[in-house]
Amino acid sequence: MKLLRSLTITFVLGASTVCAHAGNVLIVLSDSDRLDLKDGNVLETGFYLNELMQPVKALLDAGHDITFATPKGTAPSVDRTSIDKMYFGGDEAAMKASETRLSDLGLLSSEKSPVVSLARVEQVGYDHFDVVYVPGGHAPMQDLLVSSELGKLLTYFHENGKTTALACHGPIALLSTLADATGFVTKFETAGTAKAQSGWIYAGYRLTVFSNREEEMAKGLLGGGEMKFYPQDALTQAGGQFSQAEAPFAGHVVVDRELITGQNPASAPAVAQELLRRLK
Repeated sequence: MKLLRSLTITFVLGASTVCAHAGNVLIVLSDSDRLDLKDGNVLETGFYLNELMQPVKALLDAGHDITFATPKGTAPSVDRTSIDKMYFGGDEAAMKASETRLSDLGLLSSEKSPVVSLARVEQVGYDHFDVVYVPGGHAPMQDLLVSSELGKLLTYFHENGKTTALACHGPIALLSTLADATGFVTKFETAGTAKAQSGWIYAGYRLTVFSNREEEMAKGLLGGGEMKFYPQDALTQAGGQFSQAEAPFAGHVVVDRELITGQNPASAPAVAQELLRRLK
């Protein structure tokens, strides 16, 4: 029923524009509203508003259908610090429109959220979906990077050449496809490095993620805490070929085979445009 409700909401919100070949888009978000930092500190977090809603707007306006999922099927959380017009090019009206549309979706409601679990997505069938998108915010670094359900989904998309897009901290979720994702992440958290595991499906892929220099510049958002590790280091150590924009916080998108990655919040609109191109 939740899947049907999700698709129904999507149809109603996107009905203003009709797409001749509507695609089915799966957006995967974190179940977590927190990120555990070093020394026992905790960061309240979630997804970034613009990284979710700018692609959602573009996809719905083009007539595509969206299903929202989290590993457990619980309602996601928005990072309150991301509700800022600076992430919308200084356009407060655009920010407020995203807030309104998010509210219309009911995504954050523990009772009305259309979000389904990844187990339910598997039951429906991965082939039902044309693309998968994972937005950022710090939350993916709490659970998506070790989610076996997400690892199974991404592996299927990889093996079948199905478009896979991730933005900002979202690309950390690619680690979920490691043979022992939990072991790799635990080692990285404790030692600051980990041995690359053989057979990683994204080894050698060109990709991007929120960079180390951006992490250092954005430390103030952590409330005095410190992350256990940075995603650039983990993805590079796992075998990815990291790329970044010349200037910090400038939009930067990398496309390699089925994989689309965006570096930071400013990259979300370009990720959305690449998704639209793939869905034609």
